[in-house]
Amino acid sequence: MAYPILPPMVVNLDDADDPADVLDAVLLGSFVAGIHPAARWVRLERVRPDAALLPPGITASRVAEGNGVRSRLAEGPGWTLRAVRWQDACALVTVVADTEQLAASVLAQAVKGACEPEHDDGATISTAFWHRACDGRVRRNSRDLAAVSWSQIRGNYPAAAAGALERTMAIHPDTLGGRLLLLHGPPGTGKTTALRALSSAWRTWCRTEVVVDAERLYGDAAYLMTVMLGRDDDEGAEAARWRLLILEDCDELIRADAKREVGQALGRLLNLTDGLIGQGLRLLVALTTNEPLGALHPAIVRPGRCLAEIHIGRLSRTEATGWLGSARDVPADGATLAELYQLRAAQPSLRAPELRPVSGLYL
Repeated sequence: MAYPILPPMVVNLDDADDPADVLDAVLLGSFVAGIHPAARWVRLERVRPDAALLPPGITASRVAEGNGVRSRLAEGPGWTLRAVRWQDACALVTVVADTEQLAASVLAQAVKGACEPEHDDGATISTAFWHRACDGRVRRNSRDLAAVSWSQIRGNYPAAAAGALERTMAIHPDTLGGRLLLLHGPPGTGKTTALRALSSAWRTWCRTEVVVDAERLYGDAAYLMTVMLGRDDDEGAEAARWRLLILEDCDELIRADAKREVGQALGRLLNLTDGLIGQGLRLLVALTTNEPLGALHPAIVRPGRCLAEIHIGRLSRTEATGWLGSARDVPADGATLAELYQLRAAQPSLRAPELRPVSGLYL
């Protein structure tokens, strides 16, 4: 077989590199040289601890492991495979081969049965978390969070906010009137917990994704595009579902007095909801902020943009007293949910109401 003449591949290694970088070079070297001109790869989540990530009967020819990363290189007739696995149960498997068909076949054998299935038992919600890793790559991994039902937490919210949240929980994709969900109000009022309940209520048609380093997303167009498009290996029913992208504590981004560069980032973000870049995407964006409505950028709250715009404030003194079961120490202007939990913790003898309020990992 005659291979095309290509420029030589030069690999420079220094003390900043590790053995895993050598395995990368070995894999890419045969692809660059045209020895294996076809390549296929796939990113995996929920990888089983005992998954080899190799075709049956194949053993790794080289292994590099350190700092929570395990890389394996394997070879067979007409192909080379590299499997990189991280300690968060995510992995990347890449195959280079003589033909596309061979690359696809080897990859399919290597990843068959490698991932734990997702179980929708009603007790947990599978939630994806995006971040840009130290090596510059955009990563997404999933975790199962305890599901929170709206009936459990309704008593945590003032009447007006509870009514608006309840109507939002009942939304169906056929009735979507916008792509942006805005929750605003003082710290400790339960915005995050409300989003967890929303994830449970929408679980049949919408999956939840959280950007951990949202401040990086705003100013990084490449990162934003990657998150916007989602995973390229989602197929079938999973690809057809809507996505709810959650960005928390966006105060600096959506304030009316945002700096020019932040304002440009805001424009890119809003294009996800109703601009050209967002057309054809089944994507909803949820923003939370501690800023009052009057301090928000007018582009955020203009008519027709928000699916829901909900202020979550303090419970009135009457509502807070009902939640706590006692009027003692409740301020005249009411209290936030966080303040009520603090008051309840300071009164160990106080009996909780029959409908026990529930909070999330944080409020």
